[in-house]
Amino acid sequence: MSFSFRRTLIVVVALNLAYFCVQIAAALAIGSVSLFADSTDYLEDAAINGLILAGVNWQPRRRALLGKVMAGIILLPSLAAVWMAWRKFLDQVEPEPLILTLAGLGALAVNLACAFLLARFRRHSGSLTKAAFLSARNDTIASVMIILGGGLTAWTHSAWPDLAIGLLITALNAGAAHEVYEAASQEARDELD
Repeated sequence: MSFSFRRTLIVVVALNLAYFCVQIAAALAIGSVSLFADSTDYLEDAAINGLILAGVNWQPRRRALLGKVMAGIILLPSLAAVWMAWRKFLDQVEPEPLILTLAGLGALAVNLACAFLLARFRRHSGSLTKAAFLSARNDTIASVMIILGGGLTAWTHSAWPDLAIGLLITALNAGAAHEVYEAASQEARDELD
């Protein structure tokens, strides 16, 4: 692994852990499904990038196995978001739109920085760097959706925009998990050839 890639991963882990703390506090304070889904995703991103640091120099077969494990890790925030969505469905109190929007703007800044840092490495080491890049890319998309959700919540005075966006973020993470699993499976097949 190159020194620049290792340094990039360390910065990305630190950014994700720091914003996880900010966003989970905001999500719990205002009862937002979308912020909760996105905040748990920050913790997952930190874990993925930490595992990439540990495993990027492994043999291809072990990296492929680690890629499959990461696909499972990517799904964990989805499970937490589904639980939060169920709670929000039962108690449909709208989250505070201004805090939702501001947290989304902060998340967008962090996610764009991480995606930009990782973009040049997205084709290196197969499923591992693909997992890192897809997580950062999906988080950027989720941040834009959260900002829109803040506006829609302010306009409709309803919990439904936040609930719907939380579930969309969950679907986005499930798609990324599938892509990482497929990349890892291809790595394993390539190793056998």
